[in-house]
Amino acid sequence: MKHARLATTGAVAVALLAIVLSGCSSSSKKSTPAPATSSTATSSTATPSTAASGAAATVGVASSKHGPILVDGQGRTLYLFEADKSTTSTCEAACVTAWPPLISSGAPKAGKDAKADLLGTTKRTDGTTEVTYKSHPLYYYLGDAKPGDTTGQELNQFGAKWYVLNASGDKVEGG
Repeated sequence: MKHARLATTGAVAVALLAIVLSGCSSSSKKSTPAPATSSTATSSTATPSTAASGAAATVGVASSKHGPILVDGQGRTLYLFEADKSTTSTCEAACVTAWPPLISSGAPKAGKDAKADLLGTTKRTDGTTEVTYKSHPLYYYLGDAKPGDTTGQELNQFGAKWYVLNASGDKVEGG
């Protein structure tokens, strides 16, 4: 009897997992596929979405093949999403899986060469505080495996293009 109950519980768990996973797919048209899972990351630096507990996020500027661009305190590339027409993020659900927002638990800080007067925050629908720069909500790209990677540059995903930003908060095209 005990083994039959475990087998039934296991079957239910597998069925629920299949339902959950099927609900995670995106119906958005993409010109470039997003990574399917975080298993493509080679280190924990590839999937950050929050500053350390109780710490404020830092935004700085670092050199890249696209010129000087915005990065977080660990040198991970930050992006803007062209679908965001105001400080309110439009990246939700499956979008957040591929493009985690830069979340801060306090007022964000300007790092090397970043302009403090361009930093701000916006509340997300889940209640977290996302960092903005020149009114653009900021995101990471899951496909960036390490600091300095810019593999999300100019991808067209979730209905619009994604760009790295320069120190003035403007998108950087090409490169």
